[in-house]
Amino acid sequence: MTGGEKADSEQALPLLNGQHAGAVVADKGYDADYIVDAVEAMGSAAVIPPRSNRRNARRYDVHLYTGRNLIERMFGKLKQFRRVATRYDKLASSFMAFIMVAAISIWLR
Repeated sequence: MTGGEKADSEQALPLLNGQHAGAVVADKGYDADYIVDAVEAMGSAAVIPPRSNRRNARRYDVHLYTGRNLIERMFGKLKQFRRVATRYDKLASSFMAFIMVAAISIWLR
């Protein structure tokens, strides 16, 4: 978990370290050469659409990328909990604990 002023893509390499997957699906914010190279070095396909200002647009699996919609909808449901959206908790452990409670609540519906 990082501060609100940090870019999410800064944590991509630590998250990928030691992972094994057939494909890594991410949004355009993760379209950086060092992230794509790290994904390909671990033997996975990078399913990341290229940014509009990229000179050489990469190809990606559009069909596989549509599955990312499920993840985005889950984040949308989590943000309906006011405590998650506004992040009242001071400690990261308390915040993550409530995210787990909220996810369980959504799953039980």
